[in-house]
Amino acid sequence: MDAFLGHHSEWNLGSPGGWDYQRITQVIGKAVWERLQAVTSLDMRLDFDHPQLYPVFGFVRLLLETHRAREGSNPGVIAVVAEEETLQDVTENRNLALHLDAIEGIEGVLASPREIECTRGRVSYRGRPVSLLFMDFNTDVLLDLHRKHGLDPLLQAVREGRVINPRGMEPINNKAMFEVLTGPHSSRFHPDIVERTPWTRRFHPRSTKGPQGEDIPDLVAWARSHWDSLVLKPVRGYSGKGVLVGGRDVDPDPCLEQALGQGDYILQEKIPLPLWAEEIPALQDERLLLERVQTDFRCLIGPGEVFGFLGRFGGVPTNVGSGGGVQPLAVLGEGIDVRRAAKAINEAVLKAPAQEVAAIAAMRDEMAVEHRFTYLLGPIRIALRPRLLTPSHLHALEVYGRRLWKDCLTLERMWLEGLLDELTHIDAEELSISRMDPWKGSAAIIASDGLFSFGAHPLD
Repeated sequence: MDAFLGHHSEWNLGSPGGWDYQRITQVIGKAVWERLQAVTSLDMRLDFDHPQLYPVFGFVRLLLETHRAREGSNPGVIAVVAEEETLQDVTENRNLALHLDAIEGIEGVLASPREIECTRGRVSYRGRPVSLLFMDFNTDVLLDLHRKHGLDPLLQAVREGRVINPRGMEPINNKAMFEVLTGPHSSRFHPDIVERTPWTRRFHPRSTKGPQGEDIPDLVAWARSHWDSLVLKPVRGYSGKGVLVGGRDVDPDPCLEQALGQGDYILQEKIPLPLWAEEIPALQDERLLLERVQTDFRCLIGPGEVFGFLGRFGGVPTNVGSGGGVQPLAVLGEGIDVRRAAKAINEAVLKAPAQEVAAIAAMRDEMAVEHRFTYLLGPIRIALRPRLLTPSHLHALEVYGRRLWKDCLTLERMWLEGLLDELTHIDAEELSISRMDPWKGSAAIIASDGLFSFGAHPLD
């Protein structure tokens, strides 16, 4: 049996987030756990402090090592660049600049695209040369902003290889890439990664092969008749926007018409909901009850390592931008059964005085405000019970991450060889920006959103 079950639903190779949100979630989740132990009979050791539960520190290390490789021991500026209208709203970007600024010899700054300038031929911020930039938006947004504001210094940074993630990753940063892994080229990729990839096809009138290798003469008609087991997603969407889910969106026809009308959609096999669900204690109308939620598990991966994870929960989809929340993560001792441990925590919390748990939840919310734990929609929800995994799960996730990194490099090679042109419909100017800055395994952070179970999923 696999050390963990499930599939990835999508990858993000552009500018993935969540690395500092999990750090904040761990700080709050640990405080909640200590209070819950005080009001329940729980006597269970959970590790909230494992390094992989704090992915921001691995990301900061990557940025520092990349700076040192370019600049040696010289000091320098590392800029976190975000769209002007979100500059004060995205907490983890502010925090990333602060983490970097705390390193001796490094000045971490949070800047808008127009604050990056050129001084005596060098990419600069307020006259000080910039060694690296983490750009919290993708190349299509960069191009739109360049057309409005003339962002030549940012393009110079791209050309000089100062931008992380490299813009050369952008052509393979779309959900249609899963068609490559589940189509005729599947033998090029690691069997485990292929097995965890849901069957995916670009959605338009066409013939193709189905999930079981069966012939599909008319994909649109087939999608209509199999709608309950399918999902439609924009090829380059984010935050769950535009996602249409069979079963939740009951009538297939408006969904199919929307996807065909807007274009650039994929059709994807739906992962069975119970596999990536868990039951967690929740307060509702001053009563304690078990709430079944959908969960996902973002793996944040760098060159040769897994930086860490982000645990999310909510509906379908679970994206925080769609109203989902975050879940603390905790590591059990080796050999402890995840299902039994989750059940024991649930039962103990449900037996606790509701007013005591309500006070703990209020403390949790106060801590979230103190940490400015918000996203674009406002405060982020935090689950009462941590999601549990074991050291064996962590090892299996490390192996998974290394394999995924290599398979993304295979996708890039295929694109450079011209084998993926049909799947990478990109504006010509955007394509030219991507070609300025090839990736080829250089410093980057990749996110894989996993619909995984570590053993606590419902069995019904």
